Amino acid sequence: MWLAVVIICVALVAIIYKYVSGSGPNPFDIDTREPLKPMVFDRKEKNKVLKQGFLANRVPQDLDAVVVGSGIGGLAIAVLLAKVGKRVLVLEQHDRAGGCCHTFTEQDFEFDVGIHYIGELQDHKPFRCMIDQLTNGQLQWEPLDNPYDQVVLGPPENRRIYPIYSGRNRFPDELKKCFPGEEKAIDEYLRLTKKVGDGVWFMVLLKLLPAPLANFLVHTGLANRLSSFFRYASRSLTEVVNELTQNKDLRAVLCYVFGTYGKIPKEASFSMHSLLVRHYLSGAWYPKGGASEIAYHMIPIIEKAGGAVLVRAPVNRILLNEAKEAIGVSVMKGQEEVHIHAPMVISDAGIFNTYQTLLPKDVQTMPAIQKQLSMVQNGEGGMSIFIGLDGTKEELGLKAENYWIYSENNLDDLVEGYMKGNREESVKKIPLIFVASPSAKDPTWEERKPGKSTLTVVSFANYAWFEEWKDEKVKNRSADYKELKQTFINSVVEVLTEIYPKIKDRIEYVDAGTPISNQHYLGAPKGEIYGADHGISRFSVELNATIRPQTPIKNLFLTGQDVMLCGFAGALGGALTCGSVILNRNLHMDAFALAKKVKNGNNKKMQ
Repeated sequence: MWLAVVIICVALVAIIYKYVSGSGPNPFDIDTREPLKPMVFDRKEKNKVLKQGFLANRVPQDLDAVVVGSGIGGLAIAVLLAKVGKRVLVLEQHDRAGGCCHTFTEQDFEFDVGIHYIGELQDHKPFRCMIDQLTNGQLQWEPLDNPYDQVVLGPPENRRIYPIYSGRNRFPDELKKCFPGEEKAIDEYLRLTKKVGDGVWFMVLLKLLPAPLANFLVHTGLANRLSSFFRYASRSLTEVVNELTQNKDLRAVLCYVFGTYGKIPKEASFSMHSLLVRHYLSGAWYPKGGASEIAYHMIPIIEKAGGAVLVRAPVNRILLNEAKEAIGVSVMKGQEEVHIHAPMVISDAGIFNTYQTLLPKDVQTMPAIQKQLSMVQNGEGGMSIFIGLDGTKEELGLKAENYWIYSENNLDDLVEGYMKGNREESVKKIPLIFVASPSAKDPTWEERKPGKSTLTVVSFANYAWFEEWKDEKVKNRSADYKELKQTFINSVVEVLTEIYPKIKDRIEYVDAGTPISNQHYLGAPKGEIYGADHGISRFSVELNATIRPQTPIKNLFLTGQDVMLCGFAGALGGALTCGSVILNRNLHMDAFALAKKVKNGNNKKMQ
């Protein structure tokens, strides 16, 4: 019997190795970093790259692939294919490329919309190596201060502020100073997040293996047994943390970063949370020159291979042949359709837009598509406030750090009551506020925008609160909508002036983006900022074996957040997984291999 078990295990390992290594072309074959070029601050020059409008005569001939959406998941898959000689067209419905990585300017204040801080960007890390290759080494990063996060709990009269430091030793050491007597709980929390987070590789494996083999691992229970990530996936963050400590403030501090994936602790998977804790453990960074630098340095690589990134190009449907295979897309140009043909269509528009909007009705009803849709739901709506200030960071007391402000330590009850409450009452008292100063994080800001500063606020809001105005013109919505927005703004600004007292009377510009703003500018069906919901069910082995880059439609693939995980790193992971399937090799392993090669080369140079 044991001999049979050993033989089966050896055979399984051999099959898995065959499918996770692959033999296709490798975009990480060589280090493509180039010497740093001077940064470009002229907006008109940058717009020549970021705002190339769609015209039929700008569509390259003999395309190898069309990508729908220019978020990081779309741009990354296009660059990966371009690096192995593929000609790729990326189509973006907005008037600039970048998705959540784009920036906009109002009254000479520049704001980012989705990039606030990124982890794991030490020079030797595989994640940093991957980004360097996707931008040919031109994207520069600036570390945030340490502490990089400040967790604020309680009302003004009883406010507690807990600094969050980076560093594998400093993070727990500083927490222990704040919570004497809780050393055991803090150590166990870190042990668990490492154990669980390190098991995420199995999620990639389930998406790369042939479906029958992935389903075998799911239905035999091997996937759960072999992966610590999936063993803890069904346990909520609240459940795990409450077992560690009775201290309510410590519980809140161990959970505070749930806002980066949009699910309250009692509905969040401890596995997802573990990934975020590990992601920022060694520090946090911000792109020099602002978030638009990301797309700005990726697009030329796509163009060099004969491809293009075109904006104001709303794809209204995916073209299928009689055999129900994807053969291209249709773009609305005014009142006319422009058909673009390619042997492969890759969607970074999200699973809901792809299946429910871009496919014909008769195809949407396919059992395989309905099965995938039944496994997911829309994430929570996002709310943003953009504030322009008169003064430098020194004059206004702004630092390269983030504040997570909670009105008390009972995070589950606070946010649940707010999201389910009456909108007129809820928006008067926002229980969760993330606020940061992009201008204070960017060392080029003072040169670009002297004497000015910015704050960006992110929170959540119920899409239903704003849905009645979704069909009105985006810049000319009714007075009731504007009044609701202003109430939200007033509530947040009141809190901010307590945290940043020097900004009072220095505000020159303020506006808010609601869930229906996200719907318009980002194409988010319900105003969500993290794609499909990241609750516990998102991390089941069944879902992760089922929702993968391949779709039930031949030649149609998914990339970005909905393939893997939310956020910048998650969307990049989705692109790597999509690229692995298309190129028939494990690009995750290739990125690791190149990072090791580069690190060894750097060590030899130092010696």
